Amino acid sequence: MTILYIIIPIAIILVSFFVLIFLWAVKDGQFDDLETPAHKILIDDWNENIAAQVDNKEKPQILQTRKNACRAGNTDLTK
Repeated sequence: MTILYIIIPIAIILVSFFVLIFLWAVKDGQFDDLETPAHKILIDDWNENIAAQVDNKEKPQILQTRKNACRAGNTDLTK
């Protein structure tokens, strides 16, 4: 029974730690872009310069173009 006096505070500390890390990741924007990583894995030669040169407002249009190209079977998406 005395072990509960040790285990419960340790569990509360661990849960608090993980909740704080999760909130920090959400605030830092870790979960903002969920689409690009899913498309990057499909493209063999992902060009990081393309992603750096594109404005945020043009990004959804480029991702839609890449989605359509992937559905059509076109693997050369560097154009």
